[in-house]
Amino acid sequence: MPDIVLTTLNARYTHASLGLRYLYANLGEWQAGARIMEFTIAMRPLDIAEQLLAVKPRIIGLGVYIWNISETTALVELLKALAPEITIVLGGPEISHETDKQTITQLADHIITGAGETSFRQLCRQLLNGQPPARKIIAGEQVPLDQLEPPYAYYSDEDLRTRAIYVEASRGCPFKCEFCLSALDKTAYPFELSGFLVEMEHLWQRGLRQFRFVDRTFNLKVQTTVAILDFFLARLDAETFLHFELVPDHLPDELKERITRFPAGTLQFEIGIQSFNPTVQALISRKQDNGKSAENIRWLREHSHAHLHTDLIFGLPGEDLQSFGEGFDKLMALDPHEIQMGILKRLRGTPVIRHTQAFGMVFNPQPPYNILRTDRVDFATAQQMGRFARYWDMIGNSGRFAHTLPLLLGDAPFSRFWQLSEWIYTQAQQTHQIALPRLFVLVHQGGQETLGLEREALESALLEDYARTGQKGQIPFLTEFRRNAPATSSGNQRQLRHT
Repeated sequence: MPDIVLTTLNARYTHASLGLRYLYANLGEWQAGARIMEFTIAMRPLDIAEQLLAVKPRIIGLGVYIWNISETTALVELLKALAPEITIVLGGPEISHETDKQTITQLADHIITGAGETSFRQLCRQLLNGQPPARKIIAGEQVPLDQLEPPYAYYSDEDLRTRAIYVEASRGCPFKCEFCLSALDKTAYPFELSGFLVEMEHLWQRGLRQFRFVDRTFNLKVQTTVAILDFFLARLDAETFLHFELVPDHLPDELKERITRFPAGTLQFEIGIQSFNPTVQALISRKQDNGKSAENIRWLREHSHAHLHTDLIFGLPGEDLQSFGEGFDKLMALDPHEIQMGILKRLRGTPVIRHTQAFGMVFNPQPPYNILRTDRVDFATAQQMGRFARYWDMIGNSGRFAHTLPLLLGDAPFSRFWQLSEWIYTQAQQTHQIALPRLFVLVHQGGQETLGLEREALESALLEDYARTGQKGQIPFLTEFRRNAPATSSGNQRQLRHT
């Protein structure tokens, strides 16, 4: 039985926790008596507690995040009721700020705020030697990255086969965007490059082909970026897939040249635009050359095979619906593969909180702490924006409506999709668990009733899109077109690979 269990509740089974593996890798002499146990938020806290207690640990270390705080609080409450002798140690971004204001703090024995690799090891040494520290809240020690043991050997073979594997070539961020916890970082710190590439080689030799980099600013230091891309170019095969987060206005020619060498399906870039409004950018301390950002996205779309996942944030201080819509339309004109619309969240510790009073910002008191209204956006509009974002994922980002989408959006994408999303919600009264055939029917009806689309052109586009989904059976309005339908195929599955 292990003395120490490291655990967290992931959002999905396919997400493998990098943080737990860092803690495990750096336990030193205590590693032999430790075990990683991962769960998901879909599981009942009672069932998780049962599995944890079955191994009779002395210490349970829990990673706490915005997506699992509610379930983790319920879990800790159960653990303390059933086995109060077990020491509960919490860590993670959700518990590292406003720590003493949280219910879960009162339940746990110790909390490590910030970096935990060395501090957790030191705490375990004290606890297992019968010398618990007097302090409940412990400030994590941030040590030079070259003093950390790498975590990658602790991804199991099963992890490599079935789960998303996260790696990092650097930590931190030099930018100060106030909606992001990285605004608290002083700068970006790189891992030693040759050692990092040795670890990547080990993963490659074990069969990993999909690498998801969690670096906030992967292209900040171009020579490092080029070296990492060269590493994968030298090993490129049909299964290779790389995910990076790019700074949008920094794409030097040397980096462009490397990017053009990658074939379709191998690169995905997550590009945070957040807002094109200079006034809003200044309010949130975001330094971004909008012209250069647009130019680079356009270049990537026209000259590379990279899949572009771009981000906007709704509800930022100083931005109203019209400004957000203008930004959406500007981004749409650049033709990225996806536009992810996030709703501003009040992440604990982020500097954006300073704008709360001046801009009338009201956040949901419950996770995920999303914005409910501002002085420029009322509650009803914020609610509708959430539905807009959900329907856009289903229709715009999914890749399933490639022929229909241009008809729906016309020359006013945001305005027209806003109308359509309002109509769909009026009819469906839900944003989740809409079966694909029903979604096609809703788009068919809404496209005509709300957007005034000509029926034959709309049905022809929908028929072609539906044939490529691989769905079996018919939907009512397509029946008369069935004899002329193109052969069903698996279609372009690009988006499915990137979820």
